[in-house]
Amino acid sequence: MSIKLFADSASDLPLSFFQENDIDLIPLQVHIDDDEYKDLLTIQPIKVYEEIRAGKMPKTSQASPQLFEESFTNLAKSGESGLYIAFSSELSGTYQTAVMIREQVLEEYPNLDLTIIDSKCASLGYGLAVISAVDQIKNGITKEELIKNITFQCQHTEHLFTVEDLDFLARGGRLSRASAFLGGLLNIKPLLHVDEGKLVPIEKIRGKKKLFKRILDVMEERGADLSSQTIGISHGDDEETALEVKKMIEERFGTKNFYINIIGSVIAAHAGPGTLAIFFLNEKQT
Repeated sequence: MSIKLFADSASDLPLSFFQENDIDLIPLQVHIDDDEYKDLLTIQPIKVYEEIRAGKMPKTSQASPQLFEESFTNLAKSGESGLYIAFSSELSGTYQTAVMIREQVLEEYPNLDLTIIDSKCASLGYGLAVISAVDQIKNGITKEELIKNITFQCQHTEHLFTVEDLDFLARGGRLSRASAFLGGLLNIKPLLHVDEGKLVPIEKIRGKKKLFKRILDVMEERGADLSSQTIGISHGDDEETALEVKKMIEERFGTKNFYINIIGSVIAAHAGPGTLAIFFLNEKQT
């Protein structure tokens, strides 16, 4: 039986990836002034960065329940088996809404075969799990094995990231305004990670050079066989810095495989331009 894959736009994969691999895209929503957009479909990340730089503060909301109902009903009618890898439930209500709508669709279509995984991941940490699922489906894996492998990957994916402007995290309730103000004065950059799906600060570091060295040190402390992994790097409209960090990782760990992409509209609205995030596994599946 074929496996139909669903993923949402917070995976920070380009629209072309969804189209080329026949993945059902669940777009989260972006709001700028009085206008509402469907992430990746009616707005692209670069537009969000332009609006932020122009002084706007985009807001976001979870995926539409109506879209879930339509997508899950179509799956039930097709008779296919489905897997939806969802954005972290700690950062969005999208996962909970999907679970609720699945139960509603099951009432009318008891044959619905849909598994929903709470990735507890964000950006390319989540996106790498989707990429892995695509590759495994192409290789004819069973659904049970796929669920086991993707769950393992999500549970063992490290997210290390930093933001250019601490004030963005303060406005989103992620950091106190006093800390944000002090950080700006002293050129202090936060190093954060994702723990059980939540954003958690690790430490604050003064200066970009020290920050990048510390990121690599933490990768060495936590990473498993970094030379043979695919490392994800996502950036807040700053590809030059992403490539600089890629080169540092190559030189230090001998890593050959990378996936680099711009941070998408939804996460950009909360993190702002200049954000940099690195994703890797802290344990490899045997």
